[in-house]
Amino acid sequence: MNSYPKPPLSLDEQLALLAERGLLITDEASARHYLANISYFRLSAYTRPFYRPDQDEHRFIDGTHFEQVLELYVFDRELRLLLLDAIERLEVALRARLTEVLATHYKDPFCYLDQTLFDSRYDHGWLLAELRKKAQGHKMEHFMAHYRQRYPDAPQEPPIWMAMELLTFAQISCLFANLLSPEVQKDISGHFGWPYTVLKSWFRSLSDLRNWCAHHSRVWNRELGTAPLWPRKSAERLAAVSEGLQVNAEQQLNGRKRLYFLLVIIESLLARVSPDSAWSSRLLALFAKYPHISLAHMGMPVNWQQDPFWQQVLQQGEQR
Repeated sequence: MNSYPKPPLSLDEQLALLAERGLLITDEASARHYLANISYFRLSAYTRPFYRPDQDEHRFIDGTHFEQVLELYVFDRELRLLLLDAIERLEVALRARLTEVLATHYKDPFCYLDQTLFDSRYDHGWLLAELRKKAQGHKMEHFMAHYRQRYPDAPQEPPIWMAMELLTFAQISCLFANLLSPEVQKDISGHFGWPYTVLKSWFRSLSDLRNWCAHHSRVWNRELGTAPLWPRKSAERLAAVSEGLQVNAEQQLNGRKRLYFLLVIIESLLARVSPDSAWSSRLLALFAKYPHISLAHMGMPVNWQQDPFWQQVLQQGEQR
């Protein structure tokens, strides 16, 4: 027997339910259009901050309009697109450094096939299986088809510069996190300006963020599954990120498990990978475009722009 109590609702019934809960809908046709193309369930994640905090049943704060919920949704969408732009640069840079350092250090384009280069806990067989899967069938990349045709006697797996293009960000960040050679670790990490142990954690978190953005998941007011590692040394190079941030009278959150910490990480890495980037200025412009959005729910302190980290970043952006 199906014990799930919620029946499916038509668009008109969805609108009626929102109105019954106190949401002001001045243009029903427009609201119906957005529900039809976004979905009630997806949009409902953005209604949460507009509910009365002192009631068990969902009731909107007096005066809340449908357009306010929609604005929060649109802000989150634009934020995801901006994040993807930055993460792409960092992901490509990691691929490039892994390729160059591993190939030149071991002087072998197929060095990654040697499982002794990695931590024993790393599932090296899974890596090879993934590569074989991505390098066959009708979805095979053109460069792989060319490689197989031109070099029939070469290993089935491609040279490392091709392999790094076939793997996902999560897969290459996992490969990076399991490298054994301290010399290789240091060579790659030096390019990004942070210790290997810190970067392992940061790239893992950034790959999670990339997946949320790519799959259109909410990033505003989201708690990270695992907090990125806070560096023991040189933490003064980062903006202050509070572990106990008071959002309102009822809510306190850990800023190091919110998006703000990742924004700081992204800008810190972009300063090395793409120093001429205007990404931080675009981020500031996005926040200015939506002044009513609660940045505290992303772990951002009230005067975040006054932090020396952002002062320097934004000053450099103005000089470009």
